[in-house]
Amino acid sequence: MMDERSIFSGGKTAAADELEPERYEFRARAVHHFDLQRRDFFKLLGAGVLVACAIKPVAARQEAGGRPSGGVGFSEPPLPQEISAWLHVGENGGVTVYTGKVEIGQNIRTSLAQAVAEELRYPIAKVELVMGDTQLTPYDMGTFGSRTTPTMNLQLRKVAAAARHQIVALAAMKWNVDSQKLKAVSGRVELTGTKRSITYTELLAGQQLTAVIPADDPLIPPAQWTVEGKSIAKVDGRDFVTGKHRYPSDQNLPGMLHGKILRPPSFGATLASVNAASFDLADNVTFVHDGDFAGVAAATPEAATRALNALQAKWNEQPQISNNGLFDYLKSNPIEATGFEGASKYEIGMVDKDLAAADHQLRQTYTVSYIQHAPLEPRAAVAQWSGNMLTVWTGTQRPFAVRTELAQAMHVPEEQVRVQMPDMGSGYGGKHTGECAVEAARLARAANAPVKVVWTREEEFTWAYFRPAGAIDVAGGIQKDGTLTAWEFTNYNSGAAGIRTYYEAPSQRILFQPTRYPLRQGSYRALAATANHFARESFMDELAHAAKMDPLEFRLKNLKDERLRAVFQAAAEKFGWKRQAPAPGHGFGIGGGFEKGGNVATCVEVAVDRESGFVKIMRVVTAFECGAIVNPDNLKNQIIGGNIMGLGGALFEKIEFANGRVLNAKFSKYRVPRFSDVPPIEVVLLDRRDIAPAGAGETPLVGLAPAIGNAIFQATGKRLRSLPMIPNGLNRA
Repeated sequence: MMDERSIFSGGKTAAADELEPERYEFRARAVHHFDLQRRDFFKLLGAGVLVACAIKPVAARQEAGGRPSGGVGFSEPPLPQEISAWLHVGENGGVTVYTGKVEIGQNIRTSLAQAVAEELRYPIAKVELVMGDTQLTPYDMGTFGSRTTPTMNLQLRKVAAAARHQIVALAAMKWNVDSQKLKAVSGRVELTGTKRSITYTELLAGQQLTAVIPADDPLIPPAQWTVEGKSIAKVDGRDFVTGKHRYPSDQNLPGMLHGKILRPPSFGATLASVNAASFDLADNVTFVHDGDFAGVAAATPEAATRALNALQAKWNEQPQISNNGLFDYLKSNPIEATGFEGASKYEIGMVDKDLAAADHQLRQTYTVSYIQHAPLEPRAAVAQWSGNMLTVWTGTQRPFAVRTELAQAMHVPEEQVRVQMPDMGSGYGGKHTGECAVEAARLARAANAPVKVVWTREEEFTWAYFRPAGAIDVAGGIQKDGTLTAWEFTNYNSGAAGIRTYYEAPSQRILFQPTRYPLRQGSYRALAATANHFARESFMDELAHAAKMDPLEFRLKNLKDERLRAVFQAAAEKFGWKRQAPAPGHGFGIGGGFEKGGNVATCVEVAVDRESGFVKIMRVVTAFECGAIVNPDNLKNQIIGGNIMGLGGALFEKIEFANGRVLNAKFSKYRVPRFSDVPPIEVVLLDRRDIAPAGAGETPLVGLAPAIGNAIFQATGKRLRSLPMIPNGLNRA
């Protein structure tokens, strides 16, 4: 059974390196297994100066954390014996910072540069980050779980502070003065009370220094920030606007071929046989058949597609369930799992007794469907072999895990594999695995040339993992005055993130139950916190109506956490919750919660046309607090972006499947939010300079779905308990 801290703490006391159970992809078997010893493929007509801030090797593994055995990409890499460099100050005045974190659209390149510029007291324009390169950066577990700001921001602040102290000490030695009389300002060291100053580069000229990060290194408090806490423009933002930036799918190498992979006709199908008797010889094709893998590489994408279509394959298929019976299947197929994915139960008080004694007792079931990550950039990878050395450029949130996958699949040591991650076109938790990189590497080895593999949209929508579907049973009891007395909450399959109620209840029974599941599933932005918040906040609304209380007042009556109370009150104040009633056909709704160090509350107004069933989101107000704010504009963008993304899962995103086949594997059939769907979104930021900053990439979206559902109920009297709520309009919901 999992440690209760990680599942049931609501995130407030969980250790940062504990893994949530719904990261199913972390323990899944590898997609491809290669022999590499058999000759089962053939070719046809073949075509200066630094400041190195170091930590002890045991700590050099950025957020290594615990690792379950047997999962994809979880072998522990050998720790470097040499000092791991994090930061260099060059003779040209540039500062280079090394981090295993990656940029996937959340703008951490900017916020981490702010952290370094703040503590180093250096111009941010001269700070450059090298990110996600397994050869150059310290080991990192991955960019997920909103960990970058609370962990890497802090780490780089310590790195930069140690470098600054070393530079100031060097100036004190050079001038033979007490270092307490010196201060660092914008890349210079100044002697207090005089006009004497010297630049960092002048001090470091001809010298090589190493600074060690002290355990108790004092950092600049947020109240004295001059760079952090400011809305600094996006680093390299112009390159993204003008098209200069090269995404993983834009990478090209001389002599590069293009790869295509033979996919099964359905989930669970196994390859019985394949041959390639009718290639177009003019296409200069390399064909690979290795175990369950078959693919081709050719000079152009079009030639590779022709070669793929020429393959003659036979498959053994298995019957599969459809989405119509999904939730009954999940609830009737529980499993007893071990390790971090195991079933977990938290119980206090006497739930059954207090439920029976309650003045009002309710029971309901809520469901959430499988949905796709739908990243703007599908999976892409370029692989190149140089002798036994493999280099791969790919879009991934976990470069070091992908390095492990490649080493295991290609039967080479990890030291012979380098993974580089150009800033990619989004991930949303969906790019933790490296199957595309493995495919490119296998074809490149056979072709003896660089190979690029770019998944089509249909491949991305079918063979990438999905956000887990789930069924959630909730029961609750309240007294006549609205006091919550009993709470029971069971999540089947979806996951345990955000499962613990933050409302006060003397009796609680909370269970996460893993189940068998029909589709490949794994991490998605906010994990199961979205599902669990939807069920909890919808049910709280139902309890409020049973008690004949205002939904906000009911929440505040049963909520003691001051940070969460503050965002509910701030959102309601900005929204005008009590100042006006909704117009006819309109409804107000509220929802919120806590996850990964952030507190959120969202108010929504909807307008419903009862005749047509059309629902329009009129406006959204979200209040958010995640400690001290590093970059207000970037935080605001994260909150707005989370709400826009959340619209899809709340209203219409849903994977439809039958007999092992996805039925809507393209944007023309899979509905994502459009410009016309996006309402005005107002953001209220609560800046708590007295609290260490937390991440904000996930939590902002968890209050939206229940707020919409609660608003629809107020407008229509119709309670929607399934996500998505209105995939075909309200009249068919």
